[in-house]
Amino acid sequence: MFKKKDQKVPVYFINGFLESGKTEFIKFTLAQPYFQSKGKTLFILCEEGEEECEKELLKATKTFLEVIEEEEDFTEETLCALEEKYRPSRIIIEFNGMWNMKEMKLPSHWSLEQQITMIDASTFPMYYTNMRSMVAEMVRNSEMIIFNRCDGIKELSNYKRNVKAVNPRAEIIFEDSQGEINEMMEEELPYDVKAPVIELDDMGFGIWYLDAMDHLERYEGKTVEFIGQVLKPKSFPEDFFVPGRLAMTCCADDMAFLGYTCEYEGCKNLQEKEWVKVRAQVTKGFWPDYGGEGPILRAVLVEKTTKPKMEIINFV
Repeated sequence: MFKKKDQKVPVYFINGFLESGKTEFIKFTLAQPYFQSKGKTLFILCEEGEEECEKELLKATKTFLEVIEEEEDFTEETLCALEEKYRPSRIIIEFNGMWNMKEMKLPSHWSLEQQITMIDASTFPMYYTNMRSMVAEMVRNSEMIIFNRCDGIKELSNYKRNVKAVNPRAEIIFEDSQGEINEMMEEELPYDVKAPVIELDDMGFGIWYLDAMDHLERYEGKTVEFIGQVLKPKSFPEDFFVPGRLAMTCCADDMAFLGYTCEYEGCKNLQEKEWVKVRAQVTKGFWPDYGGEGPILRAVLVEKTTKPKMEIINFV
């Protein structure tokens, strides 16, 4: 019998291109004490690479491996049949990076607990250049994105910017042969964080937006200045708006508005989509749309200005 509708089956979804380290990551995770389970684990493998999961590990962790070789076989009916066969307490899916994620459907009583994308840093430029839309679909809803094999690669800050533009909330981890590494040092930023006023040009604004999300401590109490458009969500209090920029995160059809909440007494005089120069102090505070704490700007100057030559920030 299937589980009752109120008994969700937890699913751990791991995606990435072939040889990106997916199976290696799953094997490592299965072996960890914190990931042990009293019940069965169903491991659905959608592509077979050089790395294999040893029978001893599968047996020791009560994990049952099933392979789905063809994309047309990855259906709700097939998945439900596998669940009926093993009745697992949880499911791990190693998804094929060349399959269409937009068309993927899981049974309604399966609960996606975590989605992780594995990326081989040494091949990322090739995939990002030639298969950008596929990369974007992989990372768009992932909570964690792991770049491995980062040894000797100096462009990690660019890699992070590429991915964060598509999924700003994702946790990005970089690993080399020695373990986790830091991807961007303060001195590598294209502006001086120690300046009395941090002046942000077009690309600088985008980098600051992404960096402040992960390293707010660098900017707390400091003043930034930039040009942006006015966004006034109806749900906001009258003294708050969002000054920001449109950014191309993947392709011309994939745009996002980047900006942080800003408090400004003269907000009622601002018009939607008009261009303004903003000088504001960066603080840390709770905001419902953030789902917690994040950057809150306190404007000391907001003045109308002309639109910049580069209206849209290009992350691609």
